[in-house]
Amino acid sequence: MIVSEKIAVAAIAVAANFAAGAAQSQQPFGWGGIVDGLAVYQGKADLDDGGDFSASRAFLRTGIINRFADGSFAGLVLSYGQFSYDFGFPGNQPWEDVRDIRISVPLRFALDGGASVFISPQLRWDYERGASASDGFTYGVFGGISWALSPNLRIGPALGVFSEIGTDDLEVFPAVLVDWTFAESWNLSTGSGLGATQGPGVSLEYAVSDAVKVGMAVRSESIRFQLDDEGLAPDGIGEDSSIPVVLSLQYAPNPGVSFTAFAGAELNGELKLENAAGREVSRQSYDTAPIAGVAFQLRF
Repeated sequence: MIVSEKIAVAAIAVAANFAAGAAQSQQPFGWGGIVDGLAVYQGKADLDDGGDFSASRAFLRTGIINRFADGSFAGLVLSYGQFSYDFGFPGNQPWEDVRDIRISVPLRFALDGGASVFISPQLRWDYERGASASDGFTYGVFGGISWALSPNLRIGPALGVFSEIGTDDLEVFPAVLVDWTFAESWNLSTGSGLGATQGPGVSLEYAVSDAVKVGMAVRSESIRFQLDDEGLAPDGIGEDSSIPVVLSLQYAPNPGVSFTAFAGAELNGELKLENAAGREVSRQSYDTAPIAGVAFQLRF
């Protein structure tokens, strides 16, 4: 069992963002849905051992949720994403296109005293195109409890437990659930901000008007994926980790529709390559890389 030092896996963002979107819907209870997506481009970044690379990412997510009168809900969320890498050096490429498929079941139970329990089991497949999807399968659960300490502050502890590709170990990590409106038009939250980085973190937002928000998000992102039977490490494991920081501008003409543009940089980036036996073949840091993209969300 591994206790991770990162408060980070993508499952938290999937679950928490869906919960946040459901909570903002005008419908007080009953069935509702969500469709959202994003596209982001990472500019060229130099690698420590020479060469460079750029990448693009696209995600599309859809789900349904049943809200109850006491604030509880139960839902089903499906998402599909692709990471496309372009390495600018001669020879074999470590990997190219990586697929990301997720199924999660976010649940929230309202308790007495303003408390609520949130839990989200998840199944996930991360694999390079050409590899077997089953070899990139992982599973896990993220859950926590939070209390409304005031009308403007909800906070509580959380914990995630997830399997990892290429090992029998479990990744265990703590997290904190926070939703705090600390001043007029200002909100600080974990997990429920811009989904640009597909990972949990901290989001600060300022409401310029009812329809316009500006914000900053900092997240810790890491993705491990199964490789195909070619390249530098046939049937091995690839990993890309970084800390993206983005500034965002969101326009929401009504509670059910929002459009967001964002730009920033990926910091502390690292690419890791393991062979089929689990031994490390390569580990390279990469320079700070610019990122920019757009996102949308529809709730109904």
